[in-house]
Amino acid sequence: MPEANLTDQLSIPTPDSSTGAQLCARTNNWEQLRNSLRPGQQQMADWQGGQLAVSAVPGAGKSTGMAAATAIAIARYQLHAKRAIVVVTFTRSAAANIKGKIRRYLREELSLPPRGFTVNTLHGLALNIASRYPDLSGLPLDNATLITPNQSHRLIRTCVEQWIAANPRLYSRLLEGRQFDGEETERLRRQSVLRTEVLPGLAYLVIHEAKSSGYQPQQLRVLGEQAIDEYEILTVAAGLYEQYQNLMRSRDLIDYDDMILAALRVLENPSARRNEQKQVFAVFEDEAQDSSPLQTKLLEILAQDPENPDLPPNLIRVGDPNQAINSTFTPADPIYFRRFCEECQQQQLLATMDMAGRSTRIVIAAANFMLGWVNGREQGVGSREQGGRGQGGQGGQGSGQPITNYQLPITSLPFRAQTIHPVSLDDPQPDANPAPIGGGLELHTPRDIHHTAELIGRRVVALCQAGSNGETQTPETPNNLRMAVLVRENRQGRWLAEAIAPICQEHNIVVYEVSESDRHSQVPAEVLALLQFLDRPHSPDYLKAALEVLVQRQLIQPQDLNALATIPEQFLYPGPLDAPQPEPAQKASHLCRSLLRARMELPPYQLISFLALTLNYDQAELATADKLAERVQQQLAGNGSHNLAAMLLVLSEIVNSEKFEAVDTEDSEARYTRPGQLTIITMHKAKGLDWDCVFIPFLHENTIPGNLRVLPQAHFLGDFTVAEVARAQIRAALHEQFPLPDVATAWEQAKQLKTAEEFRLLYVAITRAKRLLWISAAQKAPFTWSKPENLDNSRPCPVFSALVRQFPRSLVTT
Repeated sequence: MPEANLTDQLSIPTPDSSTGAQLCARTNNWEQLRNSLRPGQQQMADWQGGQLAVSAVPGAGKSTGMAAATAIAIARYQLHAKRAIVVVTFTRSAAANIKGKIRRYLREELSLPPRGFTVNTLHGLALNIASRYPDLSGLPLDNATLITPNQSHRLIRTCVEQWIAANPRLYSRLLEGRQFDGEETERLRRQSVLRTEVLPGLAYLVIHEAKSSGYQPQQLRVLGEQAIDEYEILTVAAGLYEQYQNLMRSRDLIDYDDMILAALRVLENPSARRNEQKQVFAVFEDEAQDSSPLQTKLLEILAQDPENPDLPPNLIRVGDPNQAINSTFTPADPIYFRRFCEECQQQQLLATMDMAGRSTRIVIAAANFMLGWVNGREQGVGSREQGGRGQGGQGGQGSGQPITNYQLPITSLPFRAQTIHPVSLDDPQPDANPAPIGGGLELHTPRDIHHTAELIGRRVVALCQAGSNGETQTPETPNNLRMAVLVRENRQGRWLAEAIAPICQEHNIVVYEVSESDRHSQVPAEVLALLQFLDRPHSPDYLKAALEVLVQRQLIQPQDLNALATIPEQFLYPGPLDAPQPEPAQKASHLCRSLLRARMELPPYQLISFLALTLNYDQAELATADKLAERVQQQLAGNGSHNLAAMLLVLSEIVNSEKFEAVDTEDSEARYTRPGQLTIITMHKAKGLDWDCVFIPFLHENTIPGNLRVLPQAHFLGDFTVAEVARAQIRAALHEQFPLPDVATAWEQAKQLKTAEEFRLLYVAITRAKRLLWISAAQKAPFTWSKPENLDNSRPCPVFSALVRQFPRSLVTT
């Protein structure tokens, strides 16, 4: 499109001659920035208004391309605070990351001030709109409080009791279930199951699903009249939903879904809608596969030009439907973004970012093969396995094209047919498609989970000793590899961290188990541990806790901390007759003495900031420490005491309450990818991150894809879960699938949804690896990780078996 026409369409004023020279210089700058991007990223930078769908493979540089496109649009159209690009993403950490990239492009590449854009999460954007129009939003924002998970659970229990009292007929039908003989003990048992498990589970799942889909309780009742089931499940759910909403209003509570609904109510007003739209030049949405229909509607309204309402909205949506891994937790469904991509493709408005430089070629081949194999399996042609190609030579390792002769509609398959391609040789990304470590792909079948831990430990030690370039490591040249173990659930991670701790401690390898760190506020707990040591340095317990923090922060080497802390005086101030301390213990002792010296020289109110600097906190952690220090001082001012004992009391309350929220900044996720550290993290939390070496253990069929379980105590209702049936029926209504499915069909649809998402989760895990992908399926594993000691024969995940057949040379025999 010619520049003049583009300018007219987007309502951008044409610069006068006095700014012509400056514009020419800026044009050269943004053209250079544009030319430094990959082809798919360049399509975003070349956006000319209207809608654009960007379907990107893992590692293609979505956020980089969006940041560059935002900066170029700001420079090209001279955007400012009153006419800006609104960038929307899924999490606060992702928002901070994109904001930092846009600022760097504007400052370093285009020599412009960091303005003309805003970056928000979807809920943050909605809350901002609702706050500006309190009379229109319908939310009592002056008095309202965002509900916490514990409050939500208490409200759900209350609404269950109120619903039971108000609906004896429906409750009695649930109580009877199937094959009920009226025996009193069984009646009491069923009452307990319904009150504490079945009905709370139904309320928790359906309220969020219906509310974020735009359904009010009465609308849910209408749907219930169209569904055919003996328990009237949607009618029950509507009653629970109504009780919950009444309780929320009576207590001035709101939740995240209320924010979206409030913003939409504001935008129903013509004056408010026009006012908001006039401030928005365009909306750029990241992670679009995770948006619900209501969230998408909000963005489409904001992106509409109020002067040209008949034109398509100025909206770029970037995402990867193959990385949609939240649909079992939220109403987000990849079907919506897939449809958007198909509609844009018909208008030639689809950009495909299918070149990725993150991973080595065999990891890409494994990911491509898995995608095609799973889609084929869902159509009953999985036995073909890409035509039965073996590994044979380089072609076998690097092929893995997805099956394309689909028999089912594209939106019914777990994956969108989208192959990852390596980048070109002249790609600007340094070390793109890096050389593999070893073969790049290792497949293991250990005897049991203990053997799995042993193999991982030995491989990690070998990697650290070899280093990233295959050179032997010495204490003077620490390993700079980034390594992670991705697990399906936190219990697996906690068990593995304990199992490999001895060998990692022996070789001074730090193990960072993310779930343990994230369960509590990390910074307050670490500061509290060190301050308790400073207050009572002769306490073995406090000394050991402080040393554990120093080891975790990689300030001292892992060693036998119990031996050091047994006699604190001897460790801290060894006498001339004491045995000489080993060098690691000497360094630890010296650091502890320096902390004690600071305790004597600094006033208490400066200790938190001093400890934050000592612990080498990153940007996010330093900001969190500053926030913590301010909170402590505020509470101490009210108590009138500022000594260390008072600080410890306040800090203990903060840590125990678990209500302190960390500060997110641009590099808040850096702690997950520290060089030389083995991070143990769940597959869900690993999304958006990458490591040189990725280990995926415990890959069994009962975990991925697993199955939806019916609790034995709830079998009296039938071989299904009422909550999952209700959610499947709501989704069918959203997808305009009428008549609504019956219970059996809805249960099958729920199982298919879970299976598809579990395979996408594994795809996400595989594509986190850059140079080495290590996968194992032990022959014996626990059925449930709540009892890891109970081992039994376990079938491998079907994807693992297919990978073994496709890449036989990658199978490592032990």
